[in-house]
Amino acid sequence: MMRNKFKILLIAFVGMFILGCTSQTENKEEVTSTTSAKGMQSVQVFTADNIDGDITTKTIESVFESSGLTIDANRNLNLMFTKTFNNTHHKVYNLALFKNTDLNLKLLKKYPNFGAMVPLTMSIWSDGSTMNIATLSLEGMARAGEILSDDEDLLAYFTMIDKALQSAMPEGTYKNLNGARKFSKKSFSTKFDVAVVLDGGSTLNTYKEDFQEELEEELDNLGFLIPNYMNLREEVFDEVKYEAYDFYDTYSICKLDLIYSISKLHPEVGAYAPCSFYMYKKKDEDTMHMGFLSVENWITTLGIEDEQSIKELRDAQAIIESILTQMTE
Repeated sequence: MMRNKFKILLIAFVGMFILGCTSQTENKEEVTSTTSAKGMQSVQVFTADNIDGDITTKTIESVFESSGLTIDANRNLNLMFTKTFNNTHHKVYNLALFKNTDLNLKLLKKYPNFGAMVPLTMSIWSDGSTMNIATLSLEGMARAGEILSDDEDLLAYFTMIDKALQSAMPEGTYKNLNGARKFSKKSFSTKFDVAVVLDGGSTLNTYKEDFQEELEEELDNLGFLIPNYMNLREEVFDEVKYEAYDFYDTYSICKLDLIYSISKLHPEVGAYAPCSFYMYKKKDEDTMHMGFLSVENWITTLGIEDEQSIKELRDAQAIIESILTQMTE
């Protein structure tokens, strides 16, 4: 195991670490909505009539791209559901990953843990006459990222997403989900901090590569998929000569059977899935930080109540926590 090679020392593990507010938010517990028409909700669903079928997952992708939001993936989950389960729940069901590199950079400079939302995600689905897109609301982004909702870069990000949605579906409206969806002030972040100790002639690069190789192997063995990987230092930071990090990587992680099960009643789950897992080390520290948004986000803010779905979500969370705990003991 890698822990024997590098003597990685676990400094702190906080399972299902729940933050009510950070030092930036301790005096402003309640996030103020700038989109009061949608109310205080973490997930928003934009919907439009699509009787003629003019709106497709491809037209939505095209509009997002032209609006400054790069689409990293736009996967037809129904193809995978049919192949694996011989069944689908919705006429159309896609999960898409998207980002704006400039705003990611600005937000990561101020809030390193924003990596839990790099890239952002959305689900696109149709049950016939309507097309729907689920994304995080401004309040949801602020809460999950532990950021004030009036941060200028977060507002710019949300505004860009809102304009893309309006352009993709000009006759669309936001659904009122207040009766079925809860808003929480807690971020529901799971975080690990690990001391980095190199053995012999090993380098930081080989340390990171070996850690990631073991992580990917463990996830694969347990049925998790990794639809996206980003080396932010190479893809973003080096281009603007931002040298605060030795490395900063993110993984998009999902479990097909879990998405299949939850999306039947909660197709809006794509606002959180695939889950973004970040790992970074700053140049002035000897610690690697890792984290992701806990499944308690799904349970609490999507209004999930059936016991089987809750059990499946928490079991998946426990598996990832167990992998990281074993790798860092």
